[in-house]
Amino acid sequence: MLSAPEQQPISPTIDEVIAAVELYHPKADFDLIRRAYVFGAEAHKEQRRLSGVPYISHPLAVAYILTQLKMDVMTITSALLHDTIEDTEATREELEQQFGTDVAGLVVEVTDDKSLPKETRKALQVQNAGKKSARAQTLKLADKISNLRSILASPPVDWSLQRRRQYFEWANQVVAGLTKPNSLLKAEFDKTYAMLGQLR
Repeated sequence: MLSAPEQQPISPTIDEVIAAVELYHPKADFDLIRRAYVFGAEAHKEQRRLSGVPYISHPLAVAYILTQLKMDVMTITSALLHDTIEDTEATREELEQQFGTDVAGLVVEVTDDKSLPKETRKALQVQNAGKKSARAQTLKLADKISNLRSILASPPVDWSLQRRRQYFEWANQVVAGLTKPNSLLKAEFDKTYAMLGQLR
């Protein structure tokens, strides 16, 4: 069962992510998780979320959400790296060399093609959501939950109410297209999406 959002760290640290994993997998490869965090933090060091916080806070939040499902180490590691290929200079080859083909492949699976226009990428996320592997769908669902929570808690400073609502609606379309959604995460997403009416 997922802990309530108010019981989860708003901006989890890597130590909190590792502690959460240790609760259900005390012999996990914590060095791999920490190395993924260091790699992601360095790759995203010049980036900030639209709310103004350091970008690495988002991968950390996604990884923490996945610890609530007791996900395997490779998926947690991938969560910490899930935006590196899409939003930084990191490559699949780098990820394969440092974290293995499993992690690199999962990151690639949730990566948009930034050479395409933004609206095309968004449309493709909706169209391709159900074609992803079960782990990729779980990662994508955690990503969307994290984004909706961020918009509710600390909305982007230059986003109008209409734009925030449009993001909620688009995220809901992506999630609706998932064919293998984790039931607990889907319920959490639905609960978060239902807070759309609280946007002001």
